[in-house]
Amino acid sequence: MKHAAFFRNLNLGRANCPTRAQFEAAFLSAGAETASSFLTNGTLVFSAKSNAKANRVLTLACRAMLTECGLKEPAYVRQVDALADLVERRPFKSVTPGSVYACCVSFLPAAYAAPPKWPRSSARGDVEILSITDTEVFSVSRQLGKSPGSPNAFLEKLLGSPVTTRNWNTVVRLVEKHGDPLEE
Repeated sequence: MKHAAFFRNLNLGRANCPTRAQFEAAFLSAGAETASSFLTNGTLVFSAKSNAKANRVLTLACRAMLTECGLKEPAYVRQVDALADLVERRPFKSVTPGSVYACCVSFLPAAYAAPPKWPRSSARGDVEILSITDTEVFSVSRQLGKSPGSPNAFLEKLLGSPVTTRNWNTVVRLVEKHGDPLEE
């Protein structure tokens, strides 16, 4: 069973972050059957026989990277099949290409304090929430000033909990590369 780990604030090779080799080795040493870094933004696809095993692998890999390079950031695991289901739902189908800076998905921890009522956008209007699942928030970012809105910063402040955000195209490309091919 393939899983994807999405780390917060991890860029391969930077201070307190692993190299690609360290990143993959941490997961293999922790019991993953396979491990393949995807891009340089702290996304890794690995194989484990169950969700429970995937969570154990993640915990052990995080401990190894803390010891080896000082990485203290959290990560969230999703089954690649579940990501494929999200891609199939086309959560950004209503967004006109070019009308926003970025389409983003933010991964939430399994247990977080949900706000009593989700705001539809940030106070500046540079982040707009389109939809929410139990563990993901789909949003768009707009550039209203010198820099674009940050869904990650907006959600972390709102929830009081760390999250990690990816450009939607990253998830689409991950599923294209690592998802099971459709049977015809």
